[in-house]
Amino acid sequence: MESLLPGLAVVFAAGFFQGSFMAPSKWIRNWAWENYWLIFAATAYLISPWILAFVTIPQVFEVYARCSAQVLWVIAVFGTLWGLGAVTFGLGVDALGIALGFAVILGVATVGGTLIPMLILPNAQASGSLIVLTMAALLIMLAGVTVCSLAGRWKETSSTGRSYARGVAICVASGVLSACGNLGFNYGAEVTQRAQELGVPSHLAANALWTLLTLPLFAWNAGYAGMLLKRNGTIGNYRLPGASASTAKAALMGAMWMAGMALYGAGARMLGPLGPSLGWAILMSAMVIVANLIGLGTGEWNQAPPAARRQLVGGLALLLAAIVILGILNGSKA
Repeated sequence: MESLLPGLAVVFAAGFFQGSFMAPSKWIRNWAWENYWLIFAATAYLISPWILAFVTIPQVFEVYARCSAQVLWVIAVFGTLWGLGAVTFGLGVDALGIALGFAVILGVATVGGTLIPMLILPNAQASGSLIVLTMAALLIMLAGVTVCSLAGRWKETSSTGRSYARGVAICVASGVLSACGNLGFNYGAEVTQRAQELGVPSHLAANALWTLLTLPLFAWNAGYAGMLLKRNGTIGNYRLPGASASTAKAALMGAMWMAGMALYGAGARMLGPLGPSLGWAILMSAMVIVANLIGLGTGEWNQAPPAARRQLVGGLALLLAAIVILGILNGSKA
């Protein structure tokens, strides 16, 4: 248990940054989504990972030279799929609405990113009973995500001419693709192993992996944002008054996102063989909790009906219960 608690604390810290990185966007003025998302993508997916790698792993290119070409290709494929998941996330939420869209995407991403590594990776060492108990904990977590998300239905407009079936399909696809981030982290373990062979501490070794996984994310997100800038004619917004402040806030979003992923990489390794699997589910739960608490703190729920607030509290309680169960399961195998 002594070795388990630090790992859980680090994963919770990762959940804080991942659940709050969008908060600075609340104070960006006179910019369209694509204006700040392009700067966010450059900071989160390109600049921050490489700075982190160079600072913590000076011999990072030697690490890559020691890796097999097959692993590097696998990382590129999962990174590309993860990038598609990031783009379709926005499309899915736009088609289905914030509450239900978030529930479907995060729910699918959690199940895929948790169970697939546990079932496939040889070092997971998951027994049949552990898999069953994990699935039960995931069901509790999915219930919590759904309750929290549906509690926000009061904020959504009823006007929609969109196809519901199409929206669900996009969100399911986004959830599957988003889970590829954790699959890339698992299947790219050779990169972290090579870094450790060169003397890099285990909690920092994953920093050599994020640089490769996030390159495709930058390509997809920057490409999509650039297309919108051209199509919507919003590139001129960068010349509006206050652009420098908006740039700083968008860059802060990117730094917070990368801080969350770096902490997740460290915490998952600290949790042992099942850390990258159960740690992913704990990260997802912590993200939902933090995001909703920030929403409460910034006044998003001030006009909510009492029933919606009670529903939110109930959903958060389910998420906390799922985190406790997953932590106990991980501790039993630590």
